[in-house]
Amino acid sequence: MSNTTTQSALMSTYNRFPIKLVKGKGSYVWDENGKKYLDYTSGIATCNLGHVPDSVQVKLKEQIDLLWHCSNLYEIPNQENLAKILTENSCLDNVFFCNSGAEANEAAIKLAKKYAKDQGKPNRTEIVTFKHSFHGRTGTTMAATAQEKIHQGFTPLTSGFRYLPYNDFAALEAINNGNTTAVLLELVQGEGGVHPAYIDWVKQLESICKENDILLMLDEVQTGIGRTGTLFAYQQYGIEADVITLAKGLGSGVALGAMLAKEAVAYSFQPGTHGSTFGGNPLATSAGLATMETILQEDILANVVENSEWLLEELKRLKQAFGNIVDVRGLGFLIGIEMMDDVGTWISRFREKGILVLSAGAKTLRILPPLTTTKEELEYFMNVFQELLSDFKEDNV
Repeated sequence: MSNTTTQSALMSTYNRFPIKLVKGKGSYVWDENGKKYLDYTSGIATCNLGHVPDSVQVKLKEQIDLLWHCSNLYEIPNQENLAKILTENSCLDNVFFCNSGAEANEAAIKLAKKYAKDQGKPNRTEIVTFKHSFHGRTGTTMAATAQEKIHQGFTPLTSGFRYLPYNDFAALEAINNGNTTAVLLELVQGEGGVHPAYIDWVKQLESICKENDILLMLDEVQTGIGRTGTLFAYQQYGIEADVITLAKGLGSGVALGAMLAKEAVAYSFQPGTHGSTFGGNPLATSAGLATMETILQEDILANVVENSEWLLEELKRLKQAFGNIVDVRGLGFLIGIEMMDDVGTWISRFREKGILVLSAGAKTLRILPPLTTTKEELEYFMNVFQELLSDFKEDNV
């Protein structure tokens, strides 16, 4: 049946907000009617340098005039340079480039299975993930995601995953059951409600993995590239991972993902074991290079630390003043505000006031400012939030 003029040709995979965004710059976006919004979604933690950052825009324009794409059968200088920056500023040694966080996690899962076989441990076929996690929506990463609502309608799921409670010390005793090849962990569960992992819990988990030759794989798709105040979130936990996955902020909105691994683990990926047509092409990696260089060369991480601490304290102040805030939690500019009532109404109230925010579950607001946001913008956000809370309180007296 053909579409009518009132129907969209798009599949109905998203509950879209009723605005059409046509332009962005810095912390702001504009809709088709010219209305300006303070964007504290950052494209879901993707536009870490704000919209259309000058440094990335310049590099993209230069690359567009040279070469957009070529096969990974040829050497790509941008790939080599970006891989060097990533490994020099992390505890990992080698990089595989792809297009998204789900693909990066797929690559990590494949690598863990291959590593076990190469180590002569074919019985190690399980990967442990944690309840309320989110690792992607492909067949395998959906199975890795320990949320029933993500699984509904898609059974039977890919086998080989075992789910344990998050931040539960007693549950760590079940990590090593003789069949575990890897643990896949978010240091802050973003989609699951913005829950940071306990430092002592993570360190105990790392010790168990090291003692039993179990790979510790960190999903830093949302927490990486400066989002939490350090280049990677693991750097605040005093641990080292065997594998980390990245995407979102890595390309400043250009599709780019990466899986990083220790050399001994990366060795299990040899020619023919994995690949990607578009992964790490010249255009995407030019954006990645410019993004990383900007974050490392400018004072952006210090801005995140200082301003996120201020924001968290101000939000906690509001929690004390207004009874409908249940909890405030997060790390850096990945912040969750748990409300007493449905979060959808709060998202709409913010949007009416010209501010875009997201949810992280039914009752948690997710606040994701660009890393470059200013103190003045944060103060404006707080003033609007306080006004909304006051109005809500008056309406419900």
